[in-house]
Amino acid sequence: MDWAKKKFEVLINSFAMQIWLNILVDTGSSNFAVAGVPDPDVTSYFNTELSSTYKSQGIEVTVKYSQGSWTGVLGTDVITIPKGIDGSYTINIATILESENFFLPGVKWHGILGLAYDTLAKPSSSVETFFDSLVRQAKIPNIFSLQMCGAGLPVSGSGTNGGSLVLGGIEPSLYKGNIWYTPIKEEWYYQVEILKLEVGGQNLELDCREYNADKAIVDSGTTLLRLPQKVFTAVVQAIARTSLIQEFSSGFWSGSQLACWDKTERPWSLFPKLSIYMRDENSSRSFRISILPQLYIQPILGIGENLQCYRFGISSSTNALVIGATVMEGFYVIFDRAQRRVGFAVSPCAEVDGSPVSEIEGPFTTTDVASNCVSSITFHEPVLWIASYALMSLCGIILLILIILLLIPPRCQHRYTDNDVVNDESSLVRHRWK
Repeated sequence: MDWAKKKFEVLINSFAMQIWLNILVDTGSSNFAVAGVPDPDVTSYFNTELSSTYKSQGIEVTVKYSQGSWTGVLGTDVITIPKGIDGSYTINIATILESENFFLPGVKWHGILGLAYDTLAKPSSSVETFFDSLVRQAKIPNIFSLQMCGAGLPVSGSGTNGGSLVLGGIEPSLYKGNIWYTPIKEEWYYQVEILKLEVGGQNLELDCREYNADKAIVDSGTTLLRLPQKVFTAVVQAIARTSLIQEFSSGFWSGSQLACWDKTERPWSLFPKLSIYMRDENSSRSFRISILPQLYIQPILGIGENLQCYRFGISSSTNALVIGATVMEGFYVIFDRAQRRVGFAVSPCAEVDGSPVSEIEGPFTTTDVASNCVSSITFHEPVLWIASYALMSLCGIILLILIILLLIPPRCQHRYTDNDVVNDESSLVRHRWK
């Protein structure tokens, strides 16, 4: 996970000390963690020694993301959430003692709230997640929703950048039109099924399994729209072919260079709309979410008085299609865990100069795509760890046997025949992204 440059005030009024912390909301991980020691890049931290209700479990936990990592100690404490949910609740919390590229200069968060399933929790899935604790103790519905409003996209009614996290329900004022739902395929990340992509209304004509290689997830903690390499190449070629720019530096598409225009120009008119088709709850139907160039051609840097520079808000991924902030900023997203589905509706804050920059349309038929675009074989992280340990144990046993055989005098060694040979077929353990 690379960090979506957003913070949400989850209003964790905290830890028997009344410390207010800004928390990064991440639907692509499952641990709740806050700074536990001073750090040059955080303005506040949780000093456990000052909390009368904190209890350390003495368990070290490390979480690694595609950008950054942290190591801390697992414990529990009592929290209150002033807006919407009354009462005090005991939750698992990791205090971050060491980190690398996690707290970054200029960011204003003090920790991270992982809202994915307990399968991804560290050090094991036995750690009850923050949201599971609220559902169990506060008896709220097993659903939450998220509105992300990015740079240049003012939050409705406030005129500032940020967003809204609704725990236990849906807030009608945060969306327009209908909510379209797609099933959750696997309960670890919020894995969904992508059927096809269009650039400027033109189908990329790829096998739908390419879009889901090896998973497609909705992740608020990832900044960009990330695409599997084959899909990314096809998207870049389609954008370059349909845009009004004759030649463009390859560095812009790879993310190593910015593109600059005069501040009086609007470069978005040069680029096409991007559409993602998802399977509807009725499997014979689909719907599409579309983002206009204002969401994926992103203003980053002003140079002098005349130039504004932009980055490409889409990148390649080695093993996932990730619907990150680039797309999510256009929508109100509902994570309906009770009914195993993710919903999308147009967000009121997704407007630039009074015009919407996101769309939802449907239904469409699915007769032109396979009945299942997701691989039936999915190796979750805990399974990978078990397989890793099993392989390591097997290698250790084999090594021990070889050492013993080398120490046994030659006259005692058994002469093997063809019938004694065992053909061992090993499998690779694939490292999961995040």
